Order: sequence, then C-alpha cells, then structure tokens
Amino acid sequence: MGTETAGRTVHSAAFFDLDNTLVQGASLFHLARGLTAHGMVSKREIAGHALRQVRFRVFGEQSGLLDDVQEHALDFVKGHEVARMEKICEAVFDDYLSDKIWPGTRALSEAHLLNGKEVWLVTAAPIELAQVIARRLGLTGALGTRPESVDGRYTGRIAGALLHGPDKAHEVSRLARERGLDLAHSYAYSDSANDLPLLSLVGHPVAVNPDRALRRHARQYDWAIVDYRTTRHTRKVPVAGAAAAVGAVAAGAAAAAAHWSGDRD
Repeated sequence: MGTETAGRTVHSAAFFDLDNTLVQGASLFHLARGLTAHGMVSKREIAGHALRQVRFRVFGEQSGLLDDVQEHALDFVKGHEVARMEKICEAVFDDYLSDKIWPGTRALSEAHLLNGKEVWLVTAAPIELAQVIARRLGLTGALGTRPESVDGRYTGRIAGALLHGPDKAHEVSRLARERGLDLAHSYAYSDSANDLPLLSLVGHPVAVNPDRALRRHARQYDWAIVDYRTTRHTRKVPVAGAAAAVGAVAAGAAAAAAHWSGDRD
C-alpha cells in the first residue's frame, strides 16, 4: 500500500531513532541491566564499556574516540552465544523497556503504519535488541549495529560500522534502494544532532525531544518539532500535510503524551 501521487503509487517509510526518541533514556543502559541480571557479563565489564560511552558523549568524535568506541563497543559480549543474547533482549524489553516507550512517538509509528508506510527502527544499539523492539511494537523492521559472530558466538567486534551519524543515512539509503522507497515522501524522527544526515535525507524530518543543537537546526530550517518532556510538548504538528488518519492519531498522541507526562510529574 502506498500514497497516490500524480497517478502513481509512492512507496515511502518512516524511520525512528531509538534513544530519547522512541524510548526514554539509553536503551544500552537497560540492556546492560539485563545482561548483568542474567549473569552474562559482570558489573566491572559493563563499567568499562560505560566509561567509554561517557567519554564519547562528552567529547564527541574528536581525538579518535569514535574509532575507540567501534573497536571496543562489544568487548563485553565476546565469546558469548548469540542465541542467549537474543533471549536476554526479549527479557530486557519485558522487564525494562516496555514501559519506557514514549506514547506519543509510538502513536506516530502506528499512524504511519495505518497510512500504508513502512516503519523502521534505526539505531546504534545492537541489532538483536533493535529487532526485538521492532517486532514487539509491530514495526516493519530494524536497522542496528551488527555484532560479528563466528559459529554462533560473538567475537567482540562489530561487523561493519557502528550505526551512528552518517552511517545511519547510508544504511537507510541502501534500504530505500532495495525496497523501492521514495525518501522525498518519507519521514524521519530523532532527538539528536548526530542524526542530521538521516533527517536531511527525507522529505519530512521531525525533531523529537531534541537536544539543543538539533532544536536550533530544526528552527532554522522550519522542521517539525515535538517535545514530550515538557507541558509544551509540541511546536508543530509533525505530520502536517500527511493523510488525515496520521494527523488524527498524532493529535491523540499529543494529548496522551501530555496526560502521561503529567502523571509522571
């Protein structure tokens, strides 16, 4: 199913970032909780990984930190079975993530599905976790960082690149070519300026719970902005100009998110 444009059917999609866009906070934090709870890794191993992530968050891609993160991002699962990780990811969703989904963002994803669009999760998180989340939420699929494995066990290395920044845009472009998706009629949602390459790739970029740099860029280029963290949760309707079904559900999502945020406060 697609959108009719000038007598032709347009196949398009919506692409959602994960952390702070679809879920509150960092999904890897909750994955780490699950891995330690199930005895797959130790708190010391997780702590070393967390320190590397904090340095990357603070200093960005300077001084080769991205290379360091990519080289060591999955050291803590080296030697473990892929099948065990997949089972733990199911438990992580049930135990930690299911109640961390932003209601407004989930409603937007459901609205796009109802409007005939493919909906993809695009994240730097491991593909095993990304696929579980996408499946549980009824999305079309997921793109995520792929841990390398040999004979069903992780090597501790990444197969390809960490799905971050420009690499997200590259993967979405590849997916669009493979599936015949028209990116000019597609949507992308993210909270971070790191995803500007992805957001700039589509015809309808939306800043969700944006960081300062992304908010500034979105205002400069008149992009849609939604923020579920405050009572002023929307600045623009994110699906303006889309089908009525999407607009109606988005409006309901905004109201639900405002009510939910009030309960949390």
